[in-house]
Amino acid sequence: MTDIFAPSFIPLDIDLIATAEGRVVVLAESGRMDKGARRINRLTRGALARLVESEAFAKLKPGEAMELAWPAGMLAEAVQVVRIDRKMDSAAARRVGGAIGKGLPGKDVLVLAGSLRHTPEIALGAMLRGYEYRAQKSGEAGKAPGGSLTFAVTNPEALKAREADLTAVAEGVFFARDLVNAPANVLTTQSFADQLEALGKLGVEVEVLEEDRLAALGMGALLGVGQGSASPSKVVVMNWKGGQAGAAPLALIGKGVVFDTGGISLKPAAGMEDMTMDMGGAGTVAGVMKTLALRNAPANVVGLVGLVENMPDGIAQRPGDVVTSMKGDTIEVINTDAEGRLVLADVLWYAQDTFAPAGLIDLATLTGAIVVSLGHENAGVFSNDDGFAKSFLKAAETEGEGAWRMPLGEAYDKLLKSRIADMKNVGGRPAGSITAAQFLQRFVREGTPWIHLDIAGVASRSDDGDLAPKGATGWFVRALDRLVRDSYEG
Repeated sequence: MTDIFAPSFIPLDIDLIATAEGRVVVLAESGRMDKGARRINRLTRGALARLVESEAFAKLKPGEAMELAWPAGMLAEAVQVVRIDRKMDSAAARRVGGAIGKGLPGKDVLVLAGSLRHTPEIALGAMLRGYEYRAQKSGEAGKAPGGSLTFAVTNPEALKAREADLTAVAEGVFFARDLVNAPANVLTTQSFADQLEALGKLGVEVEVLEEDRLAALGMGALLGVGQGSASPSKVVVMNWKGGQAGAAPLALIGKGVVFDTGGISLKPAAGMEDMTMDMGGAGTVAGVMKTLALRNAPANVVGLVGLVENMPDGIAQRPGDVVTSMKGDTIEVINTDAEGRLVLADVLWYAQDTFAPAGLIDLATLTGAIVVSLGHENAGVFSNDDGFAKSFLKAAETEGEGAWRMPLGEAYDKLLKSRIADMKNVGGRPAGSITAAQFLQRFVREGTPWIHLDIAGVASRSDDGDLAPKGATGWFVRALDRLVRDSYEG
């Protein structure tokens, strides 16, 4: 897995600043300097004061930065001055950390945080933004960069107690990102399952359901998607039993299409290489399960992922085929590129049959329509339970991961009517993300709280973000971990 720059917390000693190598970070408000900053100002003969009192620095937003390169009187190669606001919230603090994390790989970084109360959030932001996917590079480029992340603070003992917790969250996010960034010839259904089985070393109970078992269970919808691929379809169950014995678990279900050509309904060639990320929902579920295990969460959570590959082949599923789901409903496959909902339908039903969960949350890079609706800043949230939805939206807001509630309604069901089967797998162009959610809702039992998260617009970035470089984001690992902390831990 991609290495994490785990933070360390040491007492603030201004006498060490002059000899610190690498990068030294000052967190400053416009025109104001704390104890550490004043020491640097003396060492640099007033250069820092001129910077923080400048008009240019005053125009920066919290989380934006300026630098003093090769500062006189110091061994550091640079002093990074990050604009802060003492009244900033946790999201702004993580952005401050993100500015630090951009320069982290390969460097020793000393952050003069003093008594700033949002230091844990800053540390998390720095870790998250310090991610670099190098697994497919060779030579020096493929080696893990050196470096360290140290916070000089006035209360190191209190913050040291947070180290393991912060690292657990970052490791879960990094696990999800590594899975999503991996190319499809590396992350096959088998290698994906192997990596999930390795979570057993952390105390997660892992079971892999192979194709013969899936057929015996009647998972015709899921198996139909993968029948054109040489990679066997699988369902992996990850059970974390950290809560009260016998208490119903929260169930997380992820779409794990390791590569999506669209099948016989073939996608255009341009951009198809991005379909390595079509297992983003399963990646997020895997990341959450790793975080819960690493922090020994006192909750019962089961993660289930359907792993398939959607390929065109002589035996591939055709438009017009009718498949039978585990529930027993028949589905007319109008478009083989609407495959994720077929996978989720069977895994949703299996999760309810097997675990009788307290709530269901499925995650999938499901529709292009949600990208049209919400762009790349928010995921679509669909739910049959207002209280459940509010709890999740609060958790997402707390963690700064955009989420927006979308509608459901019986009026959309008529778009899924089939002449020859119980339903179609698509409802046409209108309300595409909503009809996809309506389809999934048919596989949720009455009275079971359920949330569907369409993460097609947020699972991977085409540009650098505040907390993630270009590529996989690990979106909702933190929000779902927060939901568990707030609502499911005894």
